[in-house]
Amino acid sequence: MTLLVLAAGMGSRYGGLKQIDPITESGEFIIDFSVFDALRAGFDRVVFIIKKENYDDFRSTIGKRIEGKIKVDYAFQALDMLVDAEKIPAERVKPWGTTHAVLCAEDVVGDDSFVVINADDFYGADAYRKAAEFLRDSRTAEGRHYCMIGYRLGNTLTDHGSVARGVCNMDDSGMLETIVERTKIFKEPDGASFEDENGKKVMLPGNTLVSMNMWGFTSSIFDGLRKEFARFIDDAEREPLKSECYLPNVVGILRNAGECDVKVIETSSRWYGVTYHDDKPGVVKSINALIDAGEYPRGLWK
Repeated sequence: MTLLVLAAGMGSRYGGLKQIDPITESGEFIIDFSVFDALRAGFDRVVFIIKKENYDDFRSTIGKRIEGKIKVDYAFQALDMLVDAEKIPAERVKPWGTTHAVLCAEDVVGDDSFVVINADDFYGADAYRKAAEFLRDSRTAEGRHYCMIGYRLGNTLTDHGSVARGVCNMDDSGMLETIVERTKIFKEPDGASFEDENGKKVMLPGNTLVSMNMWGFTSSIFDGLRKEFARFIDDAEREPLKSECYLPNVVGILRNAGECDVKVIETSSRWYGVTYHDDKPGVVKSINALIDAGEYPRGLWK
């Protein structure tokens, strides 16, 4: 099984890979914990999707220290990959989104089952164990059966502002029906709240399941991704310079067309990420508490 890490945006978000701030005394980044959790859940390879120009910095800061622990491969996302030159606006700088990123890794992933994650999110060991268990079962199942790890909303909030989350709606058997993107979600004493399209405050229970962009797929997903990405590129009504083809939207289209189903698997793990600058001390404290409790060794790769 492969861990597919979306990292093509890291250089721009952090102002250069060498400026990533470590979160432990041993110098680990959040991404180190993702690879460590995946490795002990049974994944045997990690593929990093990055910009080609970031390869040297990425390998020297992240890749080299995990080589020898797990097989490491790289895939490169670029604006002109998988898109005809005449369809790329001259002024376009923004990448084509997460669907395009996953497609750029198709040749590297091959026929393997894989989990997609964001490079800068801490997902927790329980999430990787459950995703791995699902993928092991899906290898022998007929049809296109995928999964999404669902987080309790209360485990994903910040004290320092609002967040955007994909609120999941499932049927009685836990199969995904829709993901509704909600913005400006604020932490509340009894859960969370957001403003609807009319400006009305709507409460959400803390146990509401939300997507944090952790998906489990078999290689059959690539057929659908290619088809929908081609439609996206040919859509004359999309905003030519800024629109992106988001993975959750495409999975939703495929699900609605009956081309796949998606099991929502609830995890008890807490999600950690640095949405705001003021989030970092809390993330550092929480992850170091996990180390102190013995859930992670002090020095992951020693």
